[in-house]
Amino acid sequence: MESGNAEVATVGAAVHEQLARTKTAMGRRWDAVSNLMRALELKAVLLDQGSVELGNAYKDVAEAYTGVLAFEKALPLCHKALEITRNQFGGESPEVAKVRQLLATVYVGLNRNDEALEQNEIVRMLYEKLGLDVELSLVEIDVASVLILLGRSEEAMDVLKKVIKRAGKESEERALAFVVMASILCIQDRSADSKRCLEIARGILDMKVSVSPGRVAQVYAEMSMLFESMIEFEVALCLMKKTLAFLNGVSEMEHIQGSISARMGWLLLKTERVDEAVPYLVTAIEKLKNCFGPLHFGLGFAYKHLGDAYLAMDQPQPAVKYFTIAKDIINATYGPKHEDSIEAIQCLANAYGVMGNYKAAMDCQEQVVDAYESCGPGALEDLKEARRLRYQLKLKARGLPHAVFPANSLPTKFQNRE
Repeated sequence: MESGNAEVATVGAAVHEQLARTKTAMGRRWDAVSNLMRALELKAVLLDQGSVELGNAYKDVAEAYTGVLAFEKALPLCHKALEITRNQFGGESPEVAKVRQLLATVYVGLNRNDEALEQNEIVRMLYEKLGLDVELSLVEIDVASVLILLGRSEEAMDVLKKVIKRAGKESEERALAFVVMASILCIQDRSADSKRCLEIARGILDMKVSVSPGRVAQVYAEMSMLFESMIEFEVALCLMKKTLAFLNGVSEMEHIQGSISARMGWLLLKTERVDEAVPYLVTAIEKLKNCFGPLHFGLGFAYKHLGDAYLAMDQPQPAVKYFTIAKDIINATYGPKHEDSIEAIQCLANAYGVMGNYKAAMDCQEQVVDAYESCGPGALEDLKEARRLRYQLKLKARGLPHAVFPANSLPTKFQNRE
């Protein structure tokens, strides 16, 4: 490359990296990825193909794609980073271990759990050889988590017991190990034992000020979801509020804030605190959109729950707006025959029915019936219900006073949903 062009490319790469940092600091992780990718493309032309700087650039972009759940795009970049880093630092270096841990995360995101376990086991042996106890504990917790995904819970439990024995009594990694252990016990329907593990973890975290907010937020978030799964909603909400307070002002953690806000909004809606739910759902939508882009599946459910909230408040017009957005996102994610896609259309039919727009309601209800008809024998009960609602809607459209639509309106409709 000519010196003039090289200088332009160098400046361009620096500008795109700065843009990415600025957008990330603003919580706009989705937008930042394209800038990091452009910087990498420029560096790939400028730098030696085996240079440390280029290896770091591949790793940075792979991390960015992983952060927005674009695992397919992260995978080849991660492999390239691993190749360069291994050539530069050697296969048993801490630098290579970090890239392998990222690769394991990508494999989990792709449901390639055996390959994730293989990477984590390599890192585990390396950290043990180097005597890095904290890093070893954390990667062993990752090993246990993958073993759980593979249905090997007893092996996972043995790994966690080793972590708990090794880790410092008040350490964050010990708290995280107890939380993962609690998830195993919860799967085994041992709720009392699971709660004891969670209380130990909570006791550790509540007594200390952490220097790693992301890790502690992860522990609190995991605890809240386990308490939620055990129908301990108030405890779950308390932990979610604590997580949000802990992350207040930490812009690089806005993806966690968005996910927690969405869960809080749903739980508040489920426990009939609709007015409290709305601001959390609005916040969730803003943060999830910035972090994961406009078609993230979690964003679809946040829009749906916001529509539920407005319908519960007898405001069907905004409910229609949010259900329509939710329907498009959920359908794009799961396809037209998925139960969540069909339910989103049913919600839209309900909202139009409440508005008195029976033509639009009937159009949506027909879509629900058609979808269930195409789902085969397993959907017969759902199809029967959809047809019953269609009949009630026809009666409603004729002005008959005994017609009931929507017959499965809030809050009953979503009390058994997650």
